[in-house]
Amino acid sequence: MNKSVFLVLFFIVLLNSSCAQNPENKVSSIDNPPYTSELFVDDLQIPWGFTFLPDGSMLITEKSGEIIHFANGTKTKISNVPEVYQRGQGGLLDIEIHPNYKENGWIYISYASTDGAEKGGHTAIMRAKLKDNALVQQQVLYKASPNTTKGQHFGSRIVFDDHGYLFFSIGERGERDVNPQDITRDGGKIYRIYDDGRIPEDNPFVHEAGAKTAIYSYGHRNPQGLVKHPETGEIWDNEHGPRGGDEINIIKKGANYGWPLVTYGINYSGTPITDKTKMEGTEQPIHYWVPSIAPSGMAFITSDAYDGWQGSLLVGSLAFQYLERLELKGNQVIKREKLLDGKGRVRVVKQGPDGLIYVGVEGKGIYRLLPKK
Repeated sequence: MNKSVFLVLFFIVLLNSSCAQNPENKVSSIDNPPYTSELFVDDLQIPWGFTFLPDGSMLITEKSGEIIHFANGTKTKISNVPEVYQRGQGGLLDIEIHPNYKENGWIYISYASTDGAEKGGHTAIMRAKLKDNALVQQQVLYKASPNTTKGQHFGSRIVFDDHGYLFFSIGERGERDVNPQDITRDGGKIYRIYDDGRIPEDNPFVHEAGAKTAIYSYGHRNPQGLVKHPETGEIWDNEHGPRGGDEINIIKKGANYGWPLVTYGINYSGTPITDKTKMEGTEQPIHYWVPSIAPSGMAFITSDAYDGWQGSLLVGSLAFQYLERLELKGNQVIKREKLLDGKGRVRVVKQGPDGLIYVGVEGKGIYRLLPKK
């Protein structure tokens, strides 16, 4: 069987798979979008993450290793930022503030770090405080190992749940047949720790010999979206598939999300990874993309600023350079729309404290969506 025939048959199988997803649910464009976009923060190269401080100002990470404080139209570089391992997808990644930031001042950062005996780097999580435009009281809370010089799949997003636990993601670092299914190894996992780095006593693998006890779920590929559901409090992730098979998952304690034993994607070369899209003991995504959109960043809309959008999920597309709005009915995607189509590679999206949507676009900056009157 030649490659083209195989691909046709493979995608027919995907479209008729047993996942509850509607195969006719295609993404559509909006003729008259209910917003205008303005470039709120300009001249950014790869704004990987951002977070809002209580005064409404922003802390923005540039993948190259800079943190920028944006306040009243002025950008100020933060000093004493940890050294990052810049290779491929590695660099300075996500940033988030503690839910009780006003009381404790903690800022959390994910980044690629060279700490460790081996060459290369791996994803690390640290916290620090901001004083006089500098990071102080730095504490590394988690450092994945072993380092590798591979440049792919660092993850990594950060989110707090309703109980004060810190969740973060780390990709499988290009070692798909080694890391994601092995709980004694870092990579291809979602992790849960206390805000000071301690391991929760009820994490699922704390009593497993040799296990990385911070692991909360495993079998992931490269999660670059992580968000708390505003009503259920559940943690949702999006993650890159290979060629096809990007996913949205609801993260469950101790669950296996299947990579690479099951997938809706294929190798970049067009050859199969597996003939299985589901398997007993693995979780099904609530949504998957074929072809891949290369998802990064994710946010729920909880405000009523945009007519009819409350409750929607936003996901950035790196590959197709738009922001996708997914309308939900429970946990099922029932409608997909393109926003900011062609604006650029969407890396991160968040709802601001003002209820408006802010979108980080590579090579441009951070856009703000202003509802039309």
